[in-house]
Amino acid sequence: MLRTDCEGFHRREFLKLGSAGLLGMSLPQLLSLEAKAASGGAPAGKAKSVIMVWLAGGPATIDMWDNKPEAPEGIRGEFKNIKSSVAGIEISEHLPKMAAIADKISIVRSLAHTIPSHGPATVFMTTGNKPTAALQYPALGSICAKLLPVDKGVPPYVSFAELRNGTAGSAGYLGSGYNPFGVEGSGGGREKGGGSKLRVRGISLPTGFTLEELDKRDKLLQRFDKGMKTLDDSGDLYEGLDSFHKQALEILRSDKTKSAFDLDQEKQTLRDDYGLNPFGQGALAARRLIEAGVRFVTVSSNMGWDTHQKTFESHKTRNQPGLDQTLSALIRDLDQRGLLDSTIVMCAGEFGRTPKINKNAGRDHWARSMAAVVAGGGLKRGYVHGSTDASGMAPATDPCTPDDLSSTLFQLLGVNPHQELQTPTGRPVQLFREGKVIEKLLA
Repeated sequence: MLRTDCEGFHRREFLKLGSAGLLGMSLPQLLSLEAKAASGGAPAGKAKSVIMVWLAGGPATIDMWDNKPEAPEGIRGEFKNIKSSVAGIEISEHLPKMAAIADKISIVRSLAHTIPSHGPATVFMTTGNKPTAALQYPALGSICAKLLPVDKGVPPYVSFAELRNGTAGSAGYLGSGYNPFGVEGSGGGREKGGGSKLRVRGISLPTGFTLEELDKRDKLLQRFDKGMKTLDDSGDLYEGLDSFHKQALEILRSDKTKSAFDLDQEKQTLRDDYGLNPFGQGALAARRLIEAGVRFVTVSSNMGWDTHQKTFESHKTRNQPGLDQTLSALIRDLDQRGLLDSTIVMCAGEFGRTPKINKNAGRDHWARSMAAVVAGGGLKRGYVHGSTDASGMAPATDPCTPDDLSSTLFQLLGVNPHQELQTPTGRPVQLFREGKVIEKLLA
């Protein structure tokens, strides 16, 4: 079933994101020397990759990571707190598996911004820059694709998540060559061959079509493209397509990505742990992609987090149990494989929900206080950053913003958060102009 939020946006399971199909690949290794020269003396990164778990619609974090059981009636939710594996850290009773691994995560309780609309807030959270009509900022994954080299045959940026408007999650001013690979398929369930249902749109060979035949057509296409390029004054679209085309051929000739999508290679018990649904199997595939060398993967929990009505019923029966199972399995699995120290996991949505419960037993949009969960990659473990006031209306201590969080993640990736990139017109743009590294989050 397709779910829509209050602004009518459809959230699909495994998606095609913007131009991620035919335009969504790049060759960041061609630019790695330039990027290093322009890095402005960034420290050596502890992290190598990022998995972003996206809660589209705006989760009621006041009922999850920042419960207020002592708040007045009308604000106080229905859920009790439970103790976690870290003394003093308590979270919702419907997140017991996350409570058990609290010693591996940090909870940022003082995150806030001022945009309560789904589209612009999604852009802010996924780019680290406040949206503006003057410039389309690149997604965090696109920045990784631009600045962090990958091995030949490995896509830098993969997305299992449809964000919004075909722009959030895309490469913005960096150009189409840095868009994500969009993934389609369900990931299968218990049936044999379920893992083969995952594929990257636009780079699968038709049945009976060999690489040798592809090579012949490729040479013909190159001759055709050279002629077409002379008709294009700017050449920007051509260059993006050409970059995609080269990367697609490299992946077709490599077994790394194909193997990463073959979930049948995993034990059934582990697949069960993640959850036999698109979200769970997508998270498992994300871990396998990270192992293969992918730099940034986005996975979406399409459970309907825009809970204007019956929020407690939704969170109790669907949202929190589903997230609890998959997110805890991902973090625990990464840790057991020795990958958590080099992989950042970030779980967030575009904003939080109102402390005040509405007449429909729901919570409405509220960006002035929200929470996110982060783990790995040089971040502290068993830590809560900041706090909100007694009613959860606003940060009380250590306030931070989406651009601060993005700056922190890229500092850990070894990228100077204030490094400048250039638009196609030559305009210099800092990665996160207003962002400040959250030093207290660093291990």
